[in-house]
Amino acid sequence: MDVAKLQSEFEHKFREAPRIFRAPGRVNLIGEHTDYNDGFVMPFAIDRSTLVAGSPRNDRKIEAIALDMDATATIDLDAEPQKKRKSWIDYVEGTARCIEENFGKLIGANIVITSGVPIGAGLSSSAALETSIGLALLSLSKKNIDREGLAFAAQKAEHEYAGTKSGIMDQFASSFCEKGNAMLLDCRSLERTQIPFESPDVVTLVCNTKVEHSLASSEYNKRREECEEGVRILQKHQPEVKALRDVTLELLDRRRTELDDVVYRRCRHVITENARTLKAAEFFRRRDLAEAGKLMFESHESLRNDYEVSCPELDELVEIARSIDGVLGSRMTGGGFGGCTVSLVTKENLSKFEETIKKGYKNKFDKDPDIYQFHAADGASELTL
Repeated sequence: MDVAKLQSEFEHKFREAPRIFRAPGRVNLIGEHTDYNDGFVMPFAIDRSTLVAGSPRNDRKIEAIALDMDATATIDLDAEPQKKRKSWIDYVEGTARCIEENFGKLIGANIVITSGVPIGAGLSSSAALETSIGLALLSLSKKNIDREGLAFAAQKAEHEYAGTKSGIMDQFASSFCEKGNAMLLDCRSLERTQIPFESPDVVTLVCNTKVEHSLASSEYNKRREECEEGVRILQKHQPEVKALRDVTLELLDRRRTELDDVVYRRCRHVITENARTLKAAEFFRRRDLAEAGKLMFESHESLRNDYEVSCPELDELVEIARSIDGVLGSRMTGGGFGGCTVSLVTKENLSKFEETIKKGYKNKFDKDPDIYQFHAADGASELTL
């Protein structure tokens, strides 16, 4: 839906002109399942966003309309919170409640929501929703916009209201990424470095398996618990270890006999993925996309074998991509168990890539993957009407 249509829908329903806010989804180039381990990630914001049209109310109610679902909900901020209803409204209520904890009381609002971020594809549609809602509610309540506070409130909503113990990457990407750049984020210090990665000769293509996943599933939270178990064991010998960020492969291997094999492999993935992410950032800085692409392939292998968050459809897309001339790198992106791959492809091989991927995937799984060409966009903002 375009902005003009959203504005028209809002005016039709609420008989007043709205302000409009946007927040993008993201693609993570490399650095997967490292954020909740105090590690490094490198996402970019995509040129697909969630849009929120809103106006203030004179009470403490939020009247919310989700246009894409033809659904409505009312949240009374003076009533008891409701959590984990497994509905879109969890993200809206959770964000509002957590914003209040960080920024103080909000006024009510009328809001209409629509999104161009594919849902269930690992492109962080939930963070785009949380961030756009949070920016809208803060702005309508005339609060100062502290983007770090907004990102942490959105993450807390994900944890407490949606039930997913995600790291901070998605909300920070939706808030802080800049056009034309990927963002190298140190998830401990929160230091952010903008890394130019787009090239006139290479395109970034995202292939959607059409396998929907739920990051609130037990498997995602279980991976986090396994990492935390590894840290607890390693801390007995090295008290300075606070997260897997602090662990070297040498230390991990020295204590291997004390670790369950599954926990060992989970830890190994995180440690090696942090190293790959920092190396990839350097290669992107040097415009050496071929070397960065090799690290993307290695990342996928680690996610498949050590972290076990891939699936046959993701693996097939990466293997097909690997066989195509002009593909510099490919990997699953996002939480896994479905969703998307991200590939770096030379422009001259774009048509061949699309044709080969579609044919190979259709032959194997009898369904067509969606293929998107994304560009790196700016983080959340209010639109000028």
